[in-house]
Amino acid sequence: MILGKNTPAPDFTLFSTPDQKLSLDDFKGKRLVLAFYPADWSPVCSDQMALYNETLKIFRGYNAEVLGISVDSKWCHLAFSDNRKLHFPLLADFEPKGDVSRKYGAYNEENGESRRALFVIDEEGIIQWSYLSPDGINPGADGILDALDAMNNQNK
Repeated sequence: MILGKNTPAPDFTLFSTPDQKLSLDDFKGKRLVLAFYPADWSPVCSDQMALYNETLKIFRGYNAEVLGISVDSKWCHLAFSDNRKLHFPLLADFEPKGDVSRKYGAYNEENGESRRALFVIDEEGIIQWSYLSPDGINPGADGILDALDAMNNQNK
């Protein structure tokens, strides 16, 4: 089971580039979309990350940043991100393999990859929405946008 609404998001520090790391704490005061996915270069993952790249401006209009997370290495992420011209960080849940995915309930023990799971985290680090998608299906952005809309409506 993935973590659900009103659960404090587990902290993490992961490589975002070969020489830089990002932590959950780096995003305090912002909303955060965590997109766990199985693997760089797979067709569905490529489409999913491209979609989030295209909707990044909309997400940022909600004061939200996007982070992609998989068990691929920082070097693999660098090549994938450069090739796909992504404008948001991909984090390497590489060593210990799948540690952060496990904390969020998104690790697939059978194949050693992250499941395709989405989390929307509020400015205080609390999960406001989560969704586990079948691995072979791109979950799109509608659920994320609905969650961000709901968070805006709560604040009115």
